[in-house]
Amino acid sequence: MNSPNNLSGKVVLITGASSGIGEATARHLAARGAQVSLAARRLDKLTQLVADITQAGGQAPAFATDVSQRPQVEALVQQTVAAFGRLDVVFNCAGVFLLSPLEAQHYAEWEQMIDVNLKGMLYTIGAALPHFKAQGSGHFINVSSIAGHFVYPASAVYSATEFAVRAVSEGLRQEVKPYNVRTTILSLRSLAAGVAARPRRGLQMP
Repeated sequence: MNSPNNLSGKVVLITGASSGIGEATARHLAARGAQVSLAARRLDKLTQLVADITQAGGQAPAFATDVSQRPQVEALVQQTVAAFGRLDVVFNCAGVFLLSPLEAQHYAEWEQMIDVNLKGMLYTIGAALPHFKAQGSGHFINVSSIAGHFVYPASAVYSATEFAVRAVSEGLRQEVKPYNVRTTILSLRSLAAGVAARPRRGLQMP
């Protein structure tokens, strides 16, 4: 994916595709000739995106997928390969951004961030890597944030998941080089990346 000229016919799987950066990426790549496979928890939120890409002459099958559920992620990858015959790029963009101090003990929210931000990425990597290895090429693009480099009050758990995204991405980079598989991590400043964001009143990241 070094230049727009390399995108024609490429198959790109995008999680978190229903809004924000995931949606914008799908539109951008489809407009440049990529075939995009769209994943989000709710299909109704992908309807307009699919319609727009299809009307412009592109291909954009959509799949209801909760990335915290490994069987759904495995089905997503299999359905994408079945639809296009291959998979070239995985764009891991699904995420949850919730802020609260640790003393608030929001255990369910902690688990949700770990399940989506970390385990969801791992499940997608695990499902796609055998296909990349078999075809001798592929590219993982993992979306993170600057919270994976710094920790702020109330961001401890969210930052922990983003630090983990960095660690997994680096380990993946080292492991997949022999298979001609590329890795990229995007550490974004903006938190309006299409993640499910519900920062608590009075708390924000600098």
